Amino acid sequence: MNTLIDTSPGLATPPATAAAAAVHHYTLPVPDARQRTLARTWLWLGLLALIGSGVFSILLVLARTPGLNRWLPVADFFRVALVVHVDLSVLVWFAAMAGMLWSLNASARGGRWNWAALALCGLGTALMSLGAFIAPGAPIMANYIPVLEGPLFLTGLVTFGAGFTVQVVGSLLSAPRLGGAIDGTRALRFGLNASAVSAGIAVIAFAWSLAVVPTALAGKAYYEILFWGGGHALQFAWTLLMLVGWLCLAHACGARIPLSPRLALLMFALALVSVFVTPYAYLAHDVATVEHRNLHTWAMRFGGGVAILPVALAVVLAILPLRNVAATARPLRAALISSMTLFAAGGVIGMLIGGNNVKIPAHYHGCIVGVTLALMGVVYHLLPQLGYRAPRGRLAVLQPYLYGVGQLMHIVGLVWSGGYGVQRKVAGAEQVLRSTAEVAGMGLMGLGGLLAIVGGLLFVVVVIRALRTAPDRTAPDRTAPDRTAPDRAAPDRAAR
Repeated sequence: MNTLIDTSPGLATPPATAAAAAVHHYTLPVPDARQRTLARTWLWLGLLALIGSGVFSILLVLARTPGLNRWLPVADFFRVALVVHVDLSVLVWFAAMAGMLWSLNASARGGRWNWAALALCGLGTALMSLGAFIAPGAPIMANYIPVLEGPLFLTGLVTFGAGFTVQVVGSLLSAPRLGGAIDGTRALRFGLNASAVSAGIAVIAFAWSLAVVPTALAGKAYYEILFWGGGHALQFAWTLLMLVGWLCLAHACGARIPLSPRLALLMFALALVSVFVTPYAYLAHDVATVEHRNLHTWAMRFGGGVAILPVALAVVLAILPLRNVAATARPLRAALISSMTLFAAGGVIGMLIGGNNVKIPAHYHGCIVGVTLALMGVVYHLLPQLGYRAPRGRLAVLQPYLYGVGQLMHIVGLVWSGGYGVQRKVAGAEQVLRSTAEVAGMGLMGLGGLLAIVGGLLFVVVVIRALRTAPDRTAPDRTAPDRTAPDRAAPDRAAR
């Protein structure tokens, strides 16, 4: 979208129109029929992953309930359910949402790659879920990708990894060229391309670790080192998708974002450059050394933090003046506010971490759920473009707030308990809750977790209600005007 204004004689733009033309339009590309079909299928995989994650959340509660837990198939089912819950709600959900967004950004060259990736990811997800019940093996609570050492789960994880690799390669091969003037849409396209490159670096890091990590290491140490480098690189990919979502959602709510597309692209580029510390860490230090681990942590804090702050400030300044928004934009605003609040809370908690206690999961729950809420908002925004009804009504607005408030209570309870030294990744008597304050903190955590589970399941309900409307297969493939902001069409005509 060219922002040059024609100032030839007789065509001088009035001051009000000129000011409106300076509004930056951060809009995602409108999909054609092929892209819509692929994006819908990735969306279904993400929804099924969330449904499965919700089921395992309920099983987690049952595994902590005296009397009921003895009816579960294995003695240590809490950790088994936790492993699959985390992998479905983080790894599979994020990969599916990345697939949905990358498919909207892809040219026709990557069609076969993406369908093959989708089939492998779907099969791998099913095998990992079944692996919790069929010979699950020992649960390994490794960071980023916890695993079960059972053959069925590991086969599913490898299959999913192969599908994700194909997905990333196909997205890179089909990434569009971004020639021409830099506008909001091109900046978002660059952000999507940068997230695919970051995911590619993560795949290389996983393969590199697999080749060099000594297999003689014990299970926990082996998987911790195996997934450390690639896990950090994946955070860049997910964070870039979140930033794209924030800009897109703010614009869809009618906000005027005080951030030029060039500066937004620069922030995406800064995060992308930082991810290349990953291969340097492998070249400079052995994977088992502290220096190797610290380089990944430093890159994530520097590249992610510096890139996030300007975008976050611009979006906050843009949405603060908003009072009345269209009915279809209210769920988007709710998702955006909840996402930014949770992500900020997670970042602040990250600065308070000391020792191996439940402050650590409080930090990453805040950040991860911040990304999740942004992607939920993007799903709400994209449903009409995928041929479905736009979510609206009280339930669609309530869902992000309920999910966000529940998770905020969850992480506050964890921080509270972490201040008393309550350890992470334990349940029941292993938590060793000595005082009333510790019990109260974990009780707040549990209540917040319950509300978050309800909020997550409500997202599935809201989306499935929208999906019940038959897909519009005759929807135009060309870009249609976005009528969320009432003053948008006139500036576009003036710009052209």
